[in-house]
Amino acid sequence: MPHFFRRISFVAFAFSLLCAVGAQAQGTVRGTVRDQQTQEPVIGASVSVEGTTIGTATDLDGAFSIAGVPAGPHALRLSSVGYAAKTVPGLAVATGKVVVVNTFMSGSNAALDEVVVTAQRRTNTEIAVISEVRNAQLVAVGVSSEQIVKSQDRDAAQIARRVPGVSIQDNRFVLIRGLTQRYNAVMLNDVLTPSSEVDTRAFAFDMIPSSVIDRMLIFKSGSAELPGDFAGGVIKVYTKRAPEENFTNLSVLGGYRDGTTFKDAQQYEGGKYDWLGFDSGKRSIPSNWPATLSGIGSTTARADLGRQLPNRWGVSTLKAAPDVRLSFNMGRRFEIGGKAVGTLTSVNYGNYRQAYNSRLTFYENGADRDQQAAAYDDQVYNNEVRLGVVQNFWLRLNGRSTLEFKNLFNQLGNSETVVRAGQDITQSSNDVRGFSERFESRSIYSGQLIGNHELANDRTTINWVGGFAYTHRTEPDWRRARYVRPIGATGPDGQLVAFGLVLPAAPSLTDAGRYFSKLNERVETGALNVVHRFGPDSTDQKGGLQLKAGLYAERKDRDFSARFFGYQSVGNTSAIRGQPIGQIFGPENLTGQNGALTLGETFDPSNAYTAYNTLAAGYASLTVPLGKFTGTAGFRAEYNDQRVNSQLLTGETVQGGRRLLSPLPSLNLTYNLNDKMLVRAAYASTINRPEFREIAPFRFYDFNLNANIQGNYDLRTAQVQNLDLRWELYPTTGELFTVGVFYKHFNNPIESYLLATAGGVNSLNYAFVNTQSAVNYGAEVEVRKSLSSISDASWLRRFSLVGNASYIFSRIDLGSTVNVPGTNGAVSPVNILDTQTQTRALQGQSPYLINLGAYYANEDSGTQISLLYNVAGPRIFSVGNVDNPTIFEAPRNVLDLVATKRLAKHWELRAAWQDVFNQPVKLAQDSDRNLKFSSSDQTVRTFRRGSYTTLGLTFSW
Repeated sequence: MPHFFRRISFVAFAFSLLCAVGAQAQGTVRGTVRDQQTQEPVIGASVSVEGTTIGTATDLDGAFSIAGVPAGPHALRLSSVGYAAKTVPGLAVATGKVVVVNTFMSGSNAALDEVVVTAQRRTNTEIAVISEVRNAQLVAVGVSSEQIVKSQDRDAAQIARRVPGVSIQDNRFVLIRGLTQRYNAVMLNDVLTPSSEVDTRAFAFDMIPSSVIDRMLIFKSGSAELPGDFAGGVIKVYTKRAPEENFTNLSVLGGYRDGTTFKDAQQYEGGKYDWLGFDSGKRSIPSNWPATLSGIGSTTARADLGRQLPNRWGVSTLKAAPDVRLSFNMGRRFEIGGKAVGTLTSVNYGNYRQAYNSRLTFYENGADRDQQAAAYDDQVYNNEVRLGVVQNFWLRLNGRSTLEFKNLFNQLGNSETVVRAGQDITQSSNDVRGFSERFESRSIYSGQLIGNHELANDRTTINWVGGFAYTHRTEPDWRRARYVRPIGATGPDGQLVAFGLVLPAAPSLTDAGRYFSKLNERVETGALNVVHRFGPDSTDQKGGLQLKAGLYAERKDRDFSARFFGYQSVGNTSAIRGQPIGQIFGPENLTGQNGALTLGETFDPSNAYTAYNTLAAGYASLTVPLGKFTGTAGFRAEYNDQRVNSQLLTGETVQGGRRLLSPLPSLNLTYNLNDKMLVRAAYASTINRPEFREIAPFRFYDFNLNANIQGNYDLRTAQVQNLDLRWELYPTTGELFTVGVFYKHFNNPIESYLLATAGGVNSLNYAFVNTQSAVNYGAEVEVRKSLSSISDASWLRRFSLVGNASYIFSRIDLGSTVNVPGTNGAVSPVNILDTQTQTRALQGQSPYLINLGAYYANEDSGTQISLLYNVAGPRIFSVGNVDNPTIFEAPRNVLDLVATKRLAKHWELRAAWQDVFNQPVKLAQDSDRNLKFSSSDQTVRTFRRGSYTTLGLTFSW
């Protein structure tokens, strides 16, 4: 606790000092602009301070606010299409004061034969996002760029934590309404993104830096224009468009993590390009190697090949350096041949380090439930590097047409070293020292060419998108080794005997092995959307009927391959097995001669597969306003052809996947109780297809789970029925209050399944299966409130509150029989009445989610402070069976404190203290078998990530 109060005191002192240093001779002008005759607000009017470049535009309530106005006498200039320009003179702006101007504009006397408005609509403000959510005919939520700046989240995954009904898994996967990431559809600039993972259907949201995000919208109910493959939600991430004005900024930020920064950590020798997130190639399998070593009988020949792999097994101690984040952003607007052009360039780099001690415990799960089977202490060190580049282009062809070309490239490199110490107690009675040395590289490119056109009749708009995405993921040379010695065994001198390296008879994924995998995926997409309004014109938001129709086509191709090698003894190797990890695999021991080592490979044809998916979809919907009612009926048809080609261990060729035509109707109803209140009801039929990896019979060993994960080529597509009901209140611009309930029913949902195999906790095997059915239902509430409407105190008016909470219930029914793949990949029906709990919660589903935020903004001094809290209830981390209990992930209360301060005209200081409580990450097994998490359940894994403090400076010009 003293450390906690020292942190609070330091933050308070730092910002008191900054407020004194950053005080400027500036004030604020704010007010409203209304129509002289109708008294209605004038929306989008240009308001500027004469003689300066300072200005803004009025919002949906006709309100404006201009901060940073130099002290002294000024005049205000107002202009808007259809109104006579107006000047308001005699404004006396004083330091730290607010001048209020409430004025009116009159209609222009000049004749306006034709007015073409070519202003760019702002989409990245909180007001704009709330307006978009309100006008949508769907159950939707969103986060704006403005809110992202306040929270100082570094990537899209952290941003999503602020959204109602959303939680984050592994710091990068988004879970909506408690449903795992496999039930989400993710779209980047209205194009479906490829999966960034090998083992699950998922998109890693940590790959998109926050600085390039315009807004994030999450649609929780279905409609004809949305993809049909989802059950949790459709997540749309939009990167920024052309800027409204030229800008350039450069940010430099440093980070300090408790327990990591300036502390000792264990790390293996990496590559020279690790600091950029790329592998240098030294970890790769040499190009002159044969397709398999299995057919090479000579131990010396295999050893010769093995010596070509670098001996980088040694682990050394280092002092972990502070984190570094660099960001450069530039936007430009100009004209070419009389046409408006805009560009946006963003380059982001981050180098992050995290060290922690993890306690891992396995239990016998017999009559004595507290009997430990194995216990380990892991020293874990992660070094993660992110390099991101965004280059967007925007061109206005004329007053009715624009083109955009958006490009996003991200490179992520993650180096992980795990040094394990512990005991295998009941199976082998050994002390254990283990090593895992891993590097993962992920590259993703996504590009879209987007056209937006409004026809001359002002009633029809056409949008088209052509996209290409490429994902490359590689794990080059994941090395794992284990040393053992009998517990308590001593030698003739009375000292404990030395550890000896475990060298299995055949290559193993767990002992003295080297694993290599590579994935490439290419996605080509095309979409065409047409909207026609039967009302007076396209600006009439409530007028007449509206028809939407469109086409979507996508082709996805993937190739994956993996190989693993193991070191083997040639004769008696007891003389060298005690050598340290950095020496034992050196070339002097890898000769293939008697008493030395050789390299082997177990060839498994299922370690490689090719796959393709062809999707063709068409949709149409009709929106009909009937008084206070607005109804939208839609129909979408999706034809999908999915194929995965692989071989079983037996040599049999198998082809997973199916051809399926899915009819997907939807209905959305809205009833406007008044101008500020409405009720929505929604129904949609959706599906959930298996992913390539889930169909491929490939088998993979997860070091942290101590388990094998295997695909199932017999998986079927799940069917989902979705119902939503929500009440929404919009008291003022920028404020909302919503309460909603939802219900989902699944047929043939795809779940992770723990196979009943011999060997207990030391040989866990998971597979993907179709279960019989499932339900998921709950309630959600969201509040966004500004205190300016309830208090006259100037300091209190600067506060706003955001909060959301969800309560969710789910149940899955496994049925009596499921089709399960065996260890050889072959699928057969298995009766599970005696081995599985028939009903339980869905994997990864939290029963409750809470997100709270308090924001303070002082435009006069340029100070913003936010306090953010979130927690997700206990959820199933891994599914169990009668022999091995289900494992739950315990709740963590997370509190973040973020602040920014304008020091001068071009300088801004940013500081954050994240995960203040630093509560442990805790996995506990359901030892009393009541299918609930409780504090009495046995902890199987626990560690603390460490509180995280950042301080950075931004220079803008």
